[in-house]
Amino acid sequence: MTLFTPSPDVADALASGAPVVALESTIITHGMPWPQNLEVARQVEADVRAAGAVPATMAVMDGTLHVGLTEAQLEALAQAENVAKLSRADMAACMATRGTGATTVAATMIAARVAGIGVFATGGIGGVHKGAETSFDISADLMELAQTPVTVVAAGAKAILDIPKTLEVLETQGVPVIAYGQDYMPAFWSRSAGLKAPLRMDSAGEIAAAHVMRAKLGLPGGQLIANPIPREAEIDRDTLTPIIARATADAEAHGITGKGVTPYLLQRIFELTDGRSLDANIALVRNNARLAAEIAAEMSSGTAS
Repeated sequence: MTLFTPSPDVADALASGAPVVALESTIITHGMPWPQNLEVARQVEADVRAAGAVPATMAVMDGTLHVGLTEAQLEALAQAENVAKLSRADMAACMATRGTGATTVAATMIAARVAGIGVFATGGIGGVHKGAETSFDISADLMELAQTPVTVVAAGAKAILDIPKTLEVLETQGVPVIAYGQDYMPAFWSRSAGLKAPLRMDSAGEIAAAHVMRAKLGLPGGQLIANPIPREAEIDRDTLTPIIARATADAEAHGITGKGVTPYLLQRIFELTDGRSLDANIALVRNNARLAAEIAAEMSSGTAS
């Protein structure tokens, strides 16, 4: 049984050992409206190619796990309705029942592992939600990082989360959290969360070498590379903190719980920032794609080993 179907360019890259970067698809189906979602997906793929790697956008379509989408498939997914949002718990069920679903961070990591792809670029990971001590709301992304050997490039955890508790869980699970080019953890839309990063690296080569060394040591799990948003695109923490507090209060007032919390908060913050949060989101995703491509190129060159 073939577990996945690669796009033609991904198939060629995997066969030749060329660098490949995994990309998620929930940003297309659940993150932005048509046609902006398609435009951004194309931009991110172009950024990966411009940096010397091949993009592999992941999605399950009619039960088939696609590792890399053709232009026609990308456009079809961007316009599709009622697309499932897949994580570790429901990915296999979607494939078995011939469903269609977009991959979250956790599901994209699984797809990358299956395909033999070592690097994945996303916007921000999920984490520990505020109030998790009573709700137990903790993203599956953290457990995936603990067990699936993929280097994930993100602008930190989403700023709406409890970042200190997220770091504590990652530490407990033995996940390296590496800030790129600075000493402090980024916080998605902001360059700093005001927290010292556990580790710092300043080059794609160092990050690739650490990925390879973990494999040699037989350590499970991946690495989280916390790549700060470009300075010109950031919304500073002092501006965002009261906005996030207001959005969170609004969610509580409207009884929003569970899986509905994150999309509600992101939409409310978009409204309260007059769209700046979405512009920043696009900038950080593209920035992460470029760094991921550099890391993938270092891995494929053999110098990291």
